[in-house]
Amino acid sequence: MNKRYFAALAALIVTLAACGKKDEAAKTQPAPAPPPVSVPAPPLVMEGVTVATITLGNAIGADKKITRATDNFDKKDTIYASVDTSGIGTVKLKASWTYRKAGNESLVKEDIQTIAPVGAATSEFHISKPGGWPAGDYQVAIFVDNKPARSRTFTVK
Repeated sequence: MNKRYFAALAALIVTLAACGKKDEAAKTQPAPAPPPVSVPAPPLVMEGVTVATITLGNAIGADKKITRATDNFDKKDTIYASVDTSGIGTVKLKASWTYRKAGNESLVKEDIQTIAPVGAATSEFHISKPGGWPAGDYQVAIFVDNKPARSRTFTVK
């Protein structure tokens, strides 16, 4: 019985030793890496500001939008230009108002505003003359950082 006892004991020791090695091997292997998490890319944002539209009128709201659009003005009107821009960045927006007669152009007024929109924005420029405007053709040209962007012509009657 000694031989059987020792043989059974030896088999048990070998079995336990083999089981222990599997546990050690399992413990020493690193855990599998989690699957990669996909992070959405940030939206592509183009820097730069562009002039979308110029609307002229003789009345303007608190939102800098023209409330009565027109291209024909009376001599005593204050003339407003509502300038809609889009884009992102800090730029100098300039309005250059000119009077045009017989092929000649005279500067009436220039205004410059520094704007820093983050998307759609509206800026306002205006001119007035207490004594009244001479009848004729006029133009307002809008520049972004001294580069021509858009212009509108209008008439004073």
